[in-house]
Amino acid sequence: MLQFSKFKVTIILGIILLGIIFSAPNLVPEDKLESLPGWLPKTVISLGLDLQGGSHLLYEVDTGKFLKERLDAVENDIRDKLTKGETKFGYLNLQASADTVSLTLRDPTQIDAARPLLQQATTDMDLQIGSDGKVVAKYTDQTLARLKAQLIEQSIEVIRKRIDETGTKEPTIIRQGEDRIVVQLPGVKEPERIKAIIDKTAKMTFHMVDEAAEVSGQPGPTDMVVKVRNPRDDGAAQLIVQKVPLLSGQNLTDAQQTFEGGGQPVVSFKFDSIGAKKFGQITSQNVGRRFAIILDGEIVTAPVIKDAILGGSGIISGSFTVQTAGDLALLLRAGALPADLTVIEERTVGADLGADSIAAGKKACLIAIVLIVVAMLVLYGFFGLIANVALVLNAVLILAGLSALGATLTFPGIAGLVLTLGMAVDANVLILERVREEMRHGRSPVTAMESGYREAQATIIDANVTHVIATLFLFWFGSGPIKGFAITLLIGVVTSFFTSVYVTRLMTSLWLRRARPKALPL
Repeated sequence: MLQFSKFKVTIILGIILLGIIFSAPNLVPEDKLESLPGWLPKTVISLGLDLQGGSHLLYEVDTGKFLKERLDAVENDIRDKLTKGETKFGYLNLQASADTVSLTLRDPTQIDAARPLLQQATTDMDLQIGSDGKVVAKYTDQTLARLKAQLIEQSIEVIRKRIDETGTKEPTIIRQGEDRIVVQLPGVKEPERIKAIIDKTAKMTFHMVDEAAEVSGQPGPTDMVVKVRNPRDDGAAQLIVQKVPLLSGQNLTDAQQTFEGGGQPVVSFKFDSIGAKKFGQITSQNVGRRFAIILDGEIVTAPVIKDAILGGSGIISGSFTVQTAGDLALLLRAGALPADLTVIEERTVGADLGADSIAAGKKACLIAIVLIVVAMLVLYGFFGLIANVALVLNAVLILAGLSALGATLTFPGIAGLVLTLGMAVDANVLILERVREEMRHGRSPVTAMESGYREAQATIIDANVTHVIATLFLFWFGSGPIKGFAITLLIGVVTSFFTSVYVTRLMTSLWLRRARPKALPL
């Protein structure tokens, strides 16, 4: 058990060396990290909200409005399929309300012919058609739950893209309950601009202006009246446009803030191949007509199409500043939020509180290390010193693991670190107590040490497996700080097993070969 091949020794020393390399950047000032050689890792442990201060925002997602938009889309789809096909179907009272879309077919004898069209328009809905021609399409509870879950996940992903592009370091964005999202921004003390960027839905659609309705002033059943964001740009406070968008911002691939003649800030955008094809068809078929670009329910611009635009790109102009144009381009690149968000809780963690937490964490770690070191020296003497060396290496490997993962250290994470340091010497206590027992039975130093490591190893493995299982459950079912605690604890369990068993065994083996003691100082 105490024999080590050169290969095993190389592996153990290599892991220790990698641990030192990956943990070392945490000791280098942040402004000096970039000056390190390129082959050295530069990832460091980030401090969480509770350690460096920052902002905590709790958003509520407007699932009701999202559902209404989906039902409106179903209503429009039903209208198109019943009136624009080869066979026309008369109907009454087509309307969307709550979680249903309903209508009544004028001629009940057309039910069988209309059924396939209605099924196409009401996918994922429970469709019921009565013998009297009454049609009701409703979302089931299971479908509603799935749609809401997808809505929250999509919102989280869009928020994450927006926050990352602003340069915020290590944001925490997680779901809370059925319709809430927690956003934590470490280091952000004045989150007003971040909030403005997050809160923007950034839903962009392209609609044709209904010129006939504009002349008469009366919108038709397929029209809607939309406010113009900057009336002086288009000459009207509102315009009548067609409800159904011809193109949406989902087909955008890029958006950048730029300038046009006179130095006016504008936003240039570019479509993917599908969007470029649609945009080219729209502009070529509607030369001389106006089309409106609607962003978050307001018309930002409504130019006249002078020529077909076949390149798949365009420009959004308006009364932009460099900042607002840049923010709009960022929002369009990140994608549209699928639903409106409302801040229902906001709080700021001051830097002083974070400093207090760091100081308390350092104090706790220092006291824990000192007490453990003293206890091991008093109880086990020279072998306690070996265990203490392994303890230091264990701390280095934990820092290396957290750094390699780019983990964010929170106050619960510090608690996990302190707990891990306490657990790290458990294996050595088991081994050394077993060695003492073997010595009492008259074993030689080498035999006693070999037996101590061999007999204690099964118990150590069992204890670590139970720790890993409990830690994995904390990670899977926990959130936020609980996950941070679990990650620190999990890394600590793995590194403590390595240092307590393999590193101490290697050091003990080397000492036995050189000293060849007749009795163990234990």
